[in-house]
Amino acid sequence: MSDLSQHFAAKTETRLLRYAAVDTQSDARSTSQPSTAIQLDLAAMLQAELIKIGAQDVRITDYGVVLARVPATASGPVIGFVAHMDTAPAFHASGVKPVVHRAYAGGVISFADNPDLKLSPETSPYLAQKIGGDIITASGTTLLGADDKAGVAIIMTLIEHLITSASAHPEIRVAFTPDEEIGRGVDPRLPADLGVDFAYTLDGGALGEIEYESFSADGAVVRIEGVSTHPGTANGKLVNALHLAAKLISILPQGTRVPEVTQHREGFWHVVEMQGTAAEAEVSIILRDFELAGLQEIGDMLRATCAALAAGEPRAKITCDITPQYRNMRYWLEQDMTPVDLARAACEAEGITPLSKAIRGGTDGSRLTEMGVPCPNVFTGMQDIHGPLEWVCVQDIAAAVRVCARLVGAAVR
Repeated sequence: MSDLSQHFAAKTETRLLRYAAVDTQSDARSTSQPSTAIQLDLAAMLQAELIKIGAQDVRITDYGVVLARVPATASGPVIGFVAHMDTAPAFHASGVKPVVHRAYAGGVISFADNPDLKLSPETSPYLAQKIGGDIITASGTTLLGADDKAGVAIIMTLIEHLITSASAHPEIRVAFTPDEEIGRGVDPRLPADLGVDFAYTLDGGALGEIEYESFSADGAVVRIEGVSTHPGTANGKLVNALHLAAKLISILPQGTRVPEVTQHREGFWHVVEMQGTAAEAEVSIILRDFELAGLQEIGDMLRATCAALAAGEPRAKITCDITPQYRNMRYWLEQDMTPVDLARAACEAEGITPLSKAIRGGTDGSRLTEMGVPCPNVFTGMQDIHGPLEWVCVQDIAAAVRVCARLVGAAVR
């Protein structure tokens, strides 16, 4: 490993360990912006750090985004780098204790706070490619938060490198966003505030991944209003909203249209939350497909299922509201692949084979691209995200810094 690679590895590791320990979990049920005040704890930390390393125009917007600028040392397009500060609501994220497993020798990785939990190449095949690397996990009871604090660490290390080195680069702008995990990472004001020709999210997976295609996504909320009465005298009167919610889930297609049995380019519906009482219940469902026609088909299926449920129990009131979340970035990026081609060339120049595949998910880049800021996604190395087995290899994170540094240098005109 070169001296520069070792430097990037040390810097990104130190940063990720520090950032991961800060609880920044977002909350889809909140109406605040950002959804949780704790995200601003990391925002303040990043603001102070950016100022210390010499970035300019550093500020936290009133919608919770950390913005900063690195002035150009050569002419070229204005390039943005984006990562999100929040961690997923899907699993415990308080009290994260990052653990570094030095020089991974293969086999099973154990967790100090959860001895029954095991990480191995059998369940995470990419781990087999990281023999000799330094693996970071949590301690077994929380997620790690490499999604996307690895991206934050990469960008921070890149910015420090550009400021302290004599390398030629165009103007660079940075955005650290809240609430990406709940689909609110890109405020309508962000494209103008960021002010770039194109950008990159650092929110990808395996070494070399340069992604320019994501799901198109809608969110659905099914509300069920039953008939409430005392259970002792409920015969012929009670309409239990929770029973109807459970029935809705049971009659939706299970064998072909849920995440557990879909892969590659197959879309799905996915229940993410159900709450309520016998009187009123609410089911939150996400809908995903790579093509708009497929997304429409899944939405029509959900509406039809709700209508059939309502017809079977006319005493209940059932509504189904579907709202757009983000769209496949490919629709816009394929019209001008310049940012994608730059990233691929930067990988190749660093001896890394670029890989492009459709993301079975979305990024802030999906929304930014739709809003006029072309924004493909670059790898960070993060794996098994949103759960206690989440891990990342330090050398992958360092490689991402090298690729981004190479990219901005190649963009000079």
